[in-house]
Amino acid sequence: MSGHSHWAGIKHKKAAEDAKRGKTFSKLGKIISVTVREKGGDPAMNPRLRIAIETAQKANMPKDNIERAIKKGMGELEGATLETILLEIYGPEGIAILVEGITDNKNRTLSEIKKILHGHQAKLASEGSVKWMFKPTGILTLKTPSTEAEKEKLELAIIDAGAEDLEWNDDLLFVYTLPEKLDLTKQALEAKSHQIESAALGWTPKNPVEIDETKREKLEKLFEALDEYDDVQEIYSNLK
Repeated sequence: MSGHSHWAGIKHKKAAEDAKRGKTFSKLGKIISVTVREKGGDPAMNPRLRIAIETAQKANMPKDNIERAIKKGMGELEGATLETILLEIYGPEGIAILVEGITDNKNRTLSEIKKILHGHQAKLASEGSVKWMFKPTGILTLKTPSTEAEKEKLELAIIDAGAEDLEWNDDLLFVYTLPEKLDLTKQALEAKSHQIESAALGWTPKNPVEIDETKREKLEKLFEALDEYDDVQEIYSNLK
């Protein structure tokens, strides 16, 4: 499932810089608001909200920001209605890309993303033409332990927790689960004192593809440009 970890690893390393600019807080606030609107504002009854709040707390998002995002989702504060979008994209070198976004103006968002794609030799694909190459997946991120013994212990805990797969990526470990088992796997690992860096529902490619470094750099520039746009939440590709 190596298609997820390539960009995710890069994104994790630049998260601290993004947080300083408030970009991360803006995106996390949107996720919380949409999750509340779709599934309710009680974290005990809404696992996705609980995970979103924990992610925001780990990013040092102020408590007031989190509470305001929840109130927006509950309709207690005035503001534009947010909606989720999933865009299917043909990237350079034939790479398949899925982009998850949250927007209060779908037409504006599509127009801005088309501009980004045009500048990086990419284009929007018709509905269903890319999505079939991916499968919905629960994704947990953990820090890589410092010793081989700790790594082995963690791998055994991950297997016991019911994960589908795992992947080491430099200083990060990605754990993949069935979507419906994300929260249970997370709780099982935390019960054994393993700290989760992030947890989310996402997409992993069914058949990752390999390309050379020159072409990979071209794709990374596209990913960076998309990630800079506030309405883009997550980016997935079938790049190995």
